[in-house]
Amino acid sequence: MTTTAPSVEPVQSGSAPAPGDSGLPRNLEKGSSLWRDAWRRLAKNRMALASLIFLVFISLLSLFAPFISPYEFEEIKIGLGAVPPLSRHDDSFHFFGTDELGRDLFTRVLQGGRVSLAVGLVATATALIIGVTYGAVSGFAGGRLDAFLMRIVDILYALPFTMLVIVIMSAVEQRDPKHSLYIIFFCIGAVEWLTMSRIVRGQVMSLRQQEFVEAAISLGLSRSRILFRHILPNVFGPVIVYTTLTIPAVMLFESILSFLGFGVQAPMSSWGSLIKDGADKIDVYPWLLIFPGIFFSLTLFALNFLGDGLRDALDPKTSKD
Repeated sequence: MTTTAPSVEPVQSGSAPAPGDSGLPRNLEKGSSLWRDAWRRLAKNRMALASLIFLVFISLLSLFAPFISPYEFEEIKIGLGAVPPLSRHDDSFHFFGTDELGRDLFTRVLQGGRVSLAVGLVATATALIIGVTYGAVSGFAGGRLDAFLMRIVDILYALPFTMLVIVIMSAVEQRDPKHSLYIIFFCIGAVEWLTMSRIVRGQVMSLRQQEFVEAAISLGLSRSRILFRHILPNVFGPVIVYTTLTIPAVMLFESILSFLGFGVQAPMSSWGSLIKDGADKIDVYPWLLIFPGIFFSLTLFALNFLGDGLRDALDPKTSKD
């Protein structure tokens, strides 16, 4: 019995793409990651991109304030007093003018930016660590543990945190005023994590029923590895968006505390404390309120515009690909 070899169809020229140097077809479309697509959508949002550039500029300006300004932020010139913007006195030039103690306002605004941005970033990072961990554990555990943890959050929500922070700040400043700034970091961070925990909990509860989680469970992976290696990376989008919206809220809260006299203490300055000092003397020296108010307002607007842009960029529903 003879066997016949199967006939082989001749390959026509051009019927299959020729492989490239990597062994893959040359016309194979290169894949795009979620973050690359998000950046592409963010770059198309001119307002969000302009806000990002502005925030980077303000951050660098505040960070390198000691190298930009020739004056110290606590340098007092009683003989000079308060002079208006663009004033020249002897060999000194004051771009934003000076306050009633002769301190250069431009230097103090930059120093205030360092403090306000530091409060916003550190307090938000504190809220981020506590809120993400708390919400992830609660949402992934479910059942009685989830109910117990969320009841704690509900109880904390009912407390008048603003009054508690004011009481804590006043008590600390009487005993150790040098560490009041660190207390601000802790107090504000301890307040802002509640909403973050609820957001993360909701995201984790929706993700724990997905197929990739069931596949990880069937492979025998530990619950902690599933939570921190597979679920939490898929929550980064909403967390990043809420983080950009938390920073201005934290900065605004700090400015309220400074406006009430419970925030940053002299000779240190923040935008909130500068606004308070300017509001007290607006009839005589209006520039003391105008310049820190402009810096503070533009920064808050930029953070909110950037948060809106990140929300649109990280939302897969906005992709038309």
